Amino acid sequence: MRAGLFLAYWPWFSLSEQVELAVLADELGLDSVWISEAWGQDAVSVLGLLAGRTERVALGSGLLQIPARQPAATAMAAATLDVLSGGRFRLGLGVSGPQVSEGWYGVPFARPVARTREYVEIVRRALARETLTYEGQEYVLPLPDGPGRPLRLLAKPVQERIPIYLGAVGPRAVEQTGAIADGWLPFMVDPRHADLLFEPLDRGLAAAGRSRADIDVAAAVALAIDDDVAVARDAVRPWLAFYLGAMGSREKNFYVELAERAGHGPAARACQDAMLSGHREAAAAALTDELVDAMALATTPGGLDDRLAALDEAGVDTLVAVPLSRDRPATVRVLAEAVGAGDRSGAAGEAPDA
Repeated sequence: MRAGLFLAYWPWFSLSEQVELAVLADELGLDSVWISEAWGQDAVSVLGLLAGRTERVALGSGLLQIPARQPAATAMAAATLDVLSGGRFRLGLGVSGPQVSEGWYGVPFARPVARTREYVEIVRRALARETLTYEGQEYVLPLPDGPGRPLRLLAKPVQERIPIYLGAVGPRAVEQTGAIADGWLPFMVDPRHADLLFEPLDRGLAAAGRSRADIDVAAAVALAIDDDVAVARDAVRPWLAFYLGAMGSREKNFYVELAERAGHGPAARACQDAMLSGHREAAAAALTDELVDAMALATTPGGLDDRLAALDEAGVDTLVAVPLSRDRPATVRVLAEAVGAGDRSGAAGEAPDA
């Protein structure tokens, strides 16, 4: 199993931390570094900076929000980042949720699965430098009865095919990911309930005549390592509480639904209730040790190998770790040693076969 870093967005990681940890990942031979966005720091700008500060490690967007950009704009950003990084870019996409889509971008959160499929098709056509035309239910290019004309991307990516990853949580979205994506960025993988999580992915792969070998399962998992496992659990609780409590409404939160499917519904709902009431500390405290252990890697140094082995056995190809320990560089070094990152000479920066 490969390992990379998920360095999220401010304020979880400051800009200086993102740069420091990305450079460290590059030096240690880790697989990849991923930058995300919510409603603050955008991912494209930071990835452009990291492209100039690193040499080997792959750089991924985890995720670029689909409602934030027209697909052609995303294709331009992907091509640019691929050139800036010398062919190391991986394009992660996601629809976000209704609160962000409609509240921040003013884009209706309607038909997210269909919208994602059309979006990916347009991005792929643009990156292939085809003359861009498209007639779908969500997108039409060029607009009919107007002055627009079909255009072709002027920039040429370094990679012949930039891999596209999808951040999907709901079963229908995961199934589509299996059918159309080069990679999947699942959130909160619990090896004990791997069949529940992977069943729709396998269904989508089978429908498209593909297998697990055709997709990179790159799981984003919060990581904290401490001699005291209780300290490690407390380090990841605020991260989990933010996603379970703030990334969605009481009626629609994909992460809470995921926790419910895994049998942690009461704790997830208690966390959400506290967060939505403005009580962040209470939200984090509502998360049981069982939920934390299921949805994060909070462990002692001696327990790390077994936890990594369980994820590997469950079907994770790339662990994309969110380093949340107090000493984050030390945690990254421990992770790199555990996966033997420095032993895979030349492996970092190479897109997985997908």
